Amino acid sequence: MELNIYNTVDEVINALAQAICHASELAIKKRGQFNLVLSGGGSPRKLYELLASKEYHNKIAWNKTYFFFGDERFVPEYDSQRNSLMVKEVLFDPLKITKSHIFNVDTTGTPEEAAEKYQHSIESHFQHQPIEFDFNLLGLGDNSHTASLFPNTSVLDETEPTVKSVFVKEVDMYRITMTASLINQSRYIAFLVFGEGKAEAVFHVLRDQVGTAKKYPARLISKDEKKVQWFLDRAAAARI
Repeated sequence: MELNIYNTVDEVINALAQAICHASELAIKKRGQFNLVLSGGGSPRKLYELLASKEYHNKIAWNKTYFFFGDERFVPEYDSQRNSLMVKEVLFDPLKITKSHIFNVDTTGTPEEAAEKYQHSIESHFQHQPIEFDFNLLGLGDNSHTASLFPNTSVLDETEPTVKSVFVKEVDMYRITMTASLINQSRYIAFLVFGEGKAEAVFHVLRDQVGTAKKYPARLISKDEKKVQWFLDRAAAARI
């Protein structure tokens, strides 16, 4: 695990955008496509806006890029709470991404059905070979959750690399999420974390010797320094 700490949020975002560009070049050169897992929430919005800007939109071969979501809220397709709706607005639409390159979570059935269908669509894309995303972008909640791996939820015990539905009591909602095992199969994993409000969570995940992954779920993500990097501003890194 490598820590990249910057003075400002803009520096964090720029460094991460460059990392994504580099990963895309390598993936396309080696395998002909770039499989990118996106994170929801508020933190990555500026990153997506930057990638869609004139400065960056020609640095990635978007026609060879396929987009996935590490998690999704179990709400209707056009509900404002959906991760995919924000990304559509700031990244997919400006870049005119082909719909066949976007793997959204279908929430028309039950939560369990949504998870199963998403897993099947991912398997189909990888032609039933081992699922290895080229780049998996993660955030970190104030309670140390990542994707929809929330503290003390049943999905934390799942050891299979798959997609699961989980009811999260603290937000009173079903979520569809990649398991930690599936995330950890990614070739490159990056955490985007900034702001003083995240300093406590960062400490518990990276430095706390007492807590467990049940309490601080982001601990379930690999610490492999060859593929896992954290992109932090100084405020978020204050306790490490």
